[in-house]
Amino acid sequence: MPYKKYLLTGLLVWLPTAITFAVLLWLMELLDGIFVGFLTVLQAVLPGSLTGMLEYFKHIPGLGVILVFSGLLVTGALVSNVAGRWWLVQWHRLQTNIPVFKTIYNSVKKVSDTLFSSNGNAFRTALLVQYPRPGAWTIAFQTGAPGGEVAQHLGSDFVSVYVPTTPNPTSGFFLMLPRSDVIELKMSVDEALTYVISMGSVAPAAQEVLPK
Repeated sequence: MPYKKYLLTGLLVWLPTAITFAVLLWLMELLDGIFVGFLTVLQAVLPGSLTGMLEYFKHIPGLGVILVFSGLLVTGALVSNVAGRWWLVQWHRLQTNIPVFKTIYNSVKKVSDTLFSSNGNAFRTALLVQYPRPGAWTIAFQTGAPGGEVAQHLGSDFVSVYVPTTPNPTSGFFLMLPRSDVIELKMSVDEALTYVISMGSVAPAAQEVLPK
């Protein structure tokens, strides 16, 4: 019997599921750890009559995940109305006036607004670029166009590009390339990410190119 073939096939079937569960369990343990740490701080400052109840909450698995998820939903619902948006502006103004903290906060906020805004250009288009040398091609994503002083030196015919690493696309390289040096792909961003993460083994179907 071809035992080696069967073992490899079984591994390919179960490996993605096992890794997915491992990542989810790691995330749950991380959030639970943060939540337990928060409860420990509360126990140190609250009256002794409440410490027993807080100790009980420490031993409920997954409670940190549920509370974080609920908190995100409640926050999103609150800031979706006029009053909530006013409080959001005040919260943002407070954090942008704290020395040192404001530098980190402003940088992170700009990146998160660019990545997650429905009106942003980040990760909206998959590209084919030559990297790390001419003749070697890889998948990249257009994140916008150079601005400010950089744009004054490069001109307007450049694009900002993020080249992800394989198999971890959360790390990569930021490049500014001439628009003529990139090829825009028809595949979706999800398909391109799958292509990168799978190290090229899961190729998206070819899109029909209409004649110009």
